[in-house]
Amino acid sequence: MAAVNHSATEETKKRHKHEGPQKHIVAYIMSLLLTLIAFAAVMAGEVNASFIIFILLMMAGLQVFVQMGFWMHMKDKGHGYAIIAILGGIFIAGTMIIMAEYWAWW
Repeated sequence: MAAVNHSATEETKKRHKHEGPQKHIVAYIMSLLLTLIAFAAVMAGEVNASFIIFILLMMAGLQVFVQMGFWMHMKDKGHGYAIIAILGGIFIAGTMIIMAEYWAWW
């Protein structure tokens, strides 16, 4: 019976391998760089406003992927329902924003 428990714990250890701090440090540096790029785009006063908005939206989108993938571990297996729920929330919020725009403009 002890042999069965021993193999089960080894299998559990293999499935739950610790990543180490390297990926977290890389994610932190990426988050800082994306924030600095957005800050620099706003601080550059003579740039077209629509280009700055485009840059800010791109940096925000990339920041979401970095945060979800590295800090919330959405890149790992077993997070399918959480990802579906987040995408569903984004769809509902987007639909509400579009409908509010139509209602305000009509």
